[in-house]
Amino acid sequence: MYLYFNPVHTACKTVTGGVKEGEEFQLNIFCLTAPFEAEKGESLNENARLYGYTDADFVLRKDGEDKEEYYPMEITPFGWSLRLALNETGLYFYHFKIGNEFLLQGKKKNAILSTNPNGPRYQLIVSSADYTTPEWIKGGVMYQIFPDRFYKSGITPDIKGRINRSDWGGIPSFLPNKYGKVLNNDFFGGNFKGIEEKLPYLQSLGVSVVYLNPIFHAKSNHRYDTSDYMQVDPILGSEDDFSHLIESGKQYGIEFILDGVFNHTGDNSVYFNKYGEFDELGAYQSKDSKYYDWYSFEEYPNRYSSWWGIDILPQVNEQSEDYQNFIMGDGGVLKKWLSFGIGGYRLDVADELPDFFLKKLRKSVKESNPNAVVIGEVWEDASNKIAYSERREYLQGEELDSVMNYPLKDAIIRYILTENAEILAETVQMLVDHYPKETLDCLMNILGTHDTARILTVFGGKACYSKTDMAKPEMRLNAEEKGVAVQKLKTASVLQYTLPGFPCVYYGDENGQEGYSDPFCRQCFAWDQLHFELIDHYQKLGEIRKKYKNIFKNGVYQEIYAKNGCIVFQRKNEYGTIFVFVNQSKNKSVLKINGKFKDLLHGTTFENVLDIQEYSYGIFIKNEI
Repeated sequence: MYLYFNPVHTACKTVTGGVKEGEEFQLNIFCLTAPFEAEKGESLNENARLYGYTDADFVLRKDGEDKEEYYPMEITPFGWSLRLALNETGLYFYHFKIGNEFLLQGKKKNAILSTNPNGPRYQLIVSSADYTTPEWIKGGVMYQIFPDRFYKSGITPDIKGRINRSDWGGIPSFLPNKYGKVLNNDFFGGNFKGIEEKLPYLQSLGVSVVYLNPIFHAKSNHRYDTSDYMQVDPILGSEDDFSHLIESGKQYGIEFILDGVFNHTGDNSVYFNKYGEFDELGAYQSKDSKYYDWYSFEEYPNRYSSWWGIDILPQVNEQSEDYQNFIMGDGGVLKKWLSFGIGGYRLDVADELPDFFLKKLRKSVKESNPNAVVIGEVWEDASNKIAYSERREYLQGEELDSVMNYPLKDAIIRYILTENAEILAETVQMLVDHYPKETLDCLMNILGTHDTARILTVFGGKACYSKTDMAKPEMRLNAEEKGVAVQKLKTASVLQYTLPGFPCVYYGDENGQEGYSDPFCRQCFAWDQLHFELIDHYQKLGEIRKKYKNIFKNGVYQEIYAKNGCIVFQRKNEYGTIFVFVNQSKNKSVLKINGKFKDLLHGTTFENVLDIQEYSYGIFIKNEI
């Protein structure tokens, strides 16, 4: 006798992933005569007996509470069933009590029966009844641009304290000065007009939204040390240049979102003014400054809270009502830049922003534009994240629309490097199960960002342990190594583009650019060394996303097979079904599937039987021959 429950199988849980407040759903446990193997598509045995078991309870506990609620389940011809709705938002954990035993979460969400009640529970997030996420971003393609390094148009203005680099593509400065600090004050001159000139290129990749790293006035080239939230950085151009970029983007079907850095400012800023470079009285200069309560001083003025102890990034006191109003009020930072027609914000270090602050921030954004998106930088499972000893409420309907999908990034990389398809399948099932569908469909699927090594370098396999080594020419991939890494990147990108969520391409990854950690992952786009083979691959992926957007935007994910280095899955809704296979091993496989199919990447066709070759991938659809 076998008991079967899998929360990502709609026969077992009628609403996949999180549920909404007051939304009714049904749970079914199946008692089977043989193990159920979902990947083979076997039907559930509704005639199985209960083998002596009678009573079953659904056991639910809300996070942070000790009390468990027991819900008796109804005996059915196939096992047990329960319909219910939960009327309070939050994070819940559950399992089942069957007789004197406990049905708990096992591998790949399959159930395990145990006499020990202290095993792993299933998870359920309940979001507010009105929780929705912007439709426009779903099914599209995002492109991340580090503004100083994408493209330069015109002459870079000379600004005191900044070094203008004339060697586009050179190694960014990385060595500390005599005081042991890396100043990040060398600028290559990428700007708004440069981005605007490359809009046709972005359109050719199928890009529908561009995420810009910080554009506000700052002293460093990364601009995470904000000097003035109300001004664009002069090297990037003027507000008119920015406005023209946004409007030009819309003509190409491209929206822009900005990087919101609201946990800290720069020490060299209007607000802190540590070096007296600004006309206003800063918090560092005097306790009489109107910005004084924006910061937390341990010993005035030289000991103050800063982001991860980095003194050039004094941490903001989000409890300050004046700061909250400055960022989120009428005429504040959020609403000013939304008035330019941007599509929303990506929030830097969202873990560092308290729940109350995120709730007010989302409300402010949605007041200006209900369709604007709010994406958080969260590196872990955002549905159950604990930060600073507190369980976060990111996805319960009042804070974030989406998060950066680092768990998927890590799982794809592990799969490509280890050929272990099960690890990838388990991560995808975790995301499908844990996240509200509203969030799942707009997850920001990344392979690399400005905070990580270039994905091609990761797949190249060369290890460096110092920045001096990272800068050495011999640490770049040779032709053979790069060829292997490119094939791995192509394989990874197929998964990035077809799994739930939308792909976000870090500028230059589609051009096969290399680079270890910061600042080597932030080098200039090599426009004079285009990797046409790889760019063509990304263009094809973009074309597929665009043509079948209605499927990719919310098509249900279903795993078909995940063994022996090979994973096969589908995305399905009322608009059709897209099938995807990736084989990252020397093993060959045969997939039997009725019908005539076309591979959308390679243009090949097959009927009834797909021969999956070693180290291959494909995206195919039925009856388009």
